[in-house]
Amino acid sequence: MSAVLPEQKLVRSLRIQARVIGALLMREIITRYGRHNIGFLWLFVEPMMFTLGVLALWTALGLHKVVLPIVAFTLSGYASVLLWRNTINRCGNAVEPNRALMHHRNVRIIDLYVSRIILEISGASISFLILSVVFMATGLVGMPDDLLKILIAWFLLAWFSLDMALIIGSLSVLSESVDRIWHVVSYLFLPLSGAFFMVDWLPTYAQELVLWIPTVNCTELLREGLFGNLVRAHYSVGYVVLVNMLLLLPGLLLVRYVGLHLEGE
Repeated sequence: MSAVLPEQKLVRSLRIQARVIGALLMREIITRYGRHNIGFLWLFVEPMMFTLGVLALWTALGLHKVVLPIVAFTLSGYASVLLWRNTINRCGNAVEPNRALMHHRNVRIIDLYVSRIILEISGASISFLILSVVFMATGLVGMPDDLLKILIAWFLLAWFSLDMALIIGSLSVLSESVDRIWHVVSYLFLPLSGAFFMVDWLPTYAQELVLWIPTVNCTELLREGLFGNLVRAHYSVGYVVLVNMLLLLPGLLLVRYVGLHLEGE
């Protein structure tokens, strides 16, 4: 009998985990959205409806302080909020409803988190893409100035969301209070996330402070990609990459610790 090479074992393991995550994705979609009406389409229709509602309210009230396309400004702000907020929130309660699945040998706690993270990032991304295309087709939003900057900003924000989802999700398993506290913190964090302002609008001392927040840097880069020379964006891609790398390590370590903790129960 020929020996199985380590490379073959790795490929086989990756295929198994890919099937596990795929199955968890389908289970999550069916459990959350059901098989009736539009089913899984709610995955991106729901954030689209929320964004459109906020956009209509802002337009009706005229809540805008500079000469910028209000539709594109609102769309970029709330799309970014839905990306990080939904991704992190959904992982806060990922383990308890699926604890019975942990008895299966190939289902690990990281699979539960990854499936929900993929689901939320996909939903936010699809809704942002569809709304952007529709608004461009109707003339409400102009063509983006730099598509590459938009993609980089979205990727960095999704990466940050993944890191925080692993951290908050793992800590929530160790203490139920963490999930409740995070929901309050996320509401308080909204006005600081960069969704409702441009850094250049703020006083100099405030600009230096808010740029310590990774989501602000991502949103600034996103809007520079959308508006080009219409805005003066402030951001540091290197800083966001560094923060994301530093957050990923404790996130993975916490997931591993929680996995061992659950196995010991």
